[in-house]
Amino acid sequence: MSKAIQRDDSNSKLAEIDPVTLTVIEKGLQQVCTEMDLVHEKTSFSPIISEAYDRANGIYHREDGRMISQGELGLPIFLGQLAVTTNTVIRMRKDLVDGDIIIMNDPYLGGSHLMDVRMIRPFYYKDRLWSYLSNVGHWRDTGGVVPGGFTTRSTEIHQEGLRIPPIKLVKAGKIEDDVLQLILNNIRVPNDTLGDVKAQIAALDAGAKRLTALIDRYGEDLVDRAITELEVRSECLMRSHIETIPDGVWTADAYVDSDGIVNEALTIRVNLEVNGSDIHVNFQGSSVPCAGPLNTVWATTLSAVYIALKHIFPDVPMNAGCFRPIHVEEPRGTFLYAEYPSPTAGSAAEVSQRIIEAILLALAPAIPDKIFAPAAGTSGNLCLGGIDPETGENYVMYYFSGGGYGGWYDGDGISNGCATIGISKSQPVEILELRYPVLFEHYTLREGSGGAGQFRGGLGVAYRMKLLRGTATASFMMDHGRQGPPGTLGGKPGAPNEIVVFHGGQTEIPEHLSKGEGYILRPGDWIDVKTPGGGGYGDPLARDRDSIANDEKRGYFQTTSGLPARG
Repeated sequence: MSKAIQRDDSNSKLAEIDPVTLTVIEKGLQQVCTEMDLVHEKTSFSPIISEAYDRANGIYHREDGRMISQGELGLPIFLGQLAVTTNTVIRMRKDLVDGDIIIMNDPYLGGSHLMDVRMIRPFYYKDRLWSYLSNVGHWRDTGGVVPGGFTTRSTEIHQEGLRIPPIKLVKAGKIEDDVLQLILNNIRVPNDTLGDVKAQIAALDAGAKRLTALIDRYGEDLVDRAITELEVRSECLMRSHIETIPDGVWTADAYVDSDGIVNEALTIRVNLEVNGSDIHVNFQGSSVPCAGPLNTVWATTLSAVYIALKHIFPDVPMNAGCFRPIHVEEPRGTFLYAEYPSPTAGSAAEVSQRIIEAILLALAPAIPDKIFAPAAGTSGNLCLGGIDPETGENYVMYYFSGGGYGGWYDGDGISNGCATIGISKSQPVEILELRYPVLFEHYTLREGSGGAGQFRGGLGVAYRMKLLRGTATASFMMDHGRQGPPGTLGGKPGAPNEIVVFHGGQTEIPEHLSKGEGYILRPGDWIDVKTPGGGGYGDPLARDRDSIANDEKRGYFQTTSGLPARG
């Protein structure tokens, strides 16, 4: 190996941990986080958490907030961000004691957009600070100019909602009611949000209980040494994978449709320099900060890079060691390094996926046998808010949908896959129809949306949501409307995102294609969405004839793919 892995001399007894015990402790730490995820999910009031799993929980190091462990059910984009968040709390809050819980959503302090609200709890074992337990949940609303927070026209963060610095929500085990009421009074759906607040607190409580039991069983010293050893091993494995990438500089561009204000594409240019077992990443040549809410904070940009490498090398255990060979230069002066007061509503759900796409495209020529073509690359964020005349109460519905995954070196892409930044799933339409005044008139796979290739892309989805009663305000933050996900190594692109809105007796295609807000819907009005298909992998002419015939029969290729007729 080109770069030796050095163990701290103070942990010279690391080798004495037998492999079985090391594995048991590793899985035990993961189980603590997974139980936190489950408590968070099962006790939340909002369907976006209880049904779609838009949340994450983890254990972070007492020294600097680096990741110790994650749950199997947490969204990857959050877990990378939470390390930055926890580090921020360590630096800014020197007054924390056992039983305190910090709440925050400030994007510039290790966050993403305002709807992703974080809680951080110092975990004490026998009166000693041992680690931090941190989690995040997507709240359906935090105020702002549109229900749900996905404004596409904001020009500063203050238009997007309530911005919470690292403040104590819980002091020594007791909720600070003044703080809680201040937050809830700035939210359109305070009652449900109160349930989500208590669910996050309950998840942290469950983590503290289970982590205490784990340390009781194995002892502080052994668990500490196991954490260090697990980091070393994760780093070793990641380095061994990076060494399979040929040395050199690999570059590619990806494009965001627009920033919601200026109807021009934004460029993400990634430059990957591979040198032995290290990879250096910079974004020189990317677009400058934009006027609208597609600016992306550092924590999100960093997390997206990590996720891209994890997609390529999925067997590397997720802890701080996994990331040490990956060196990312802060992209100051670009829209990938948002600074106050830049708006950030679309950063986590949309721009992060374009970053992943750029990295996959850059490395495709270098390691074609480990790459898949770009996926749909949009979360399909759709928000609807109003007062339901049947109940007289405010509601905010936040919905995201799946899309096609790209073909890969050994097979076709999956259809209706989740976003590349998470493992979340779409909420069942039956749940949404039960809770909100809407009807989904159809919900199908989108025929003809997969990109052609030796291995084809998967299909997106198509649905129509109609308002049944009352008046509602709709907004949506999506992407890949100008062009579909590109193919790789000769593959064809998937179909682009398409949105049509019927309101006021007329149909309308949004000016920015994939982004829009301020749509007033009345009973009978509807929104029609078709999500992108995945890009194709390899030359379409290399696909075997039986598969081509089957694809044409099932509608898996784009009708405009330009494939010649096969005799």
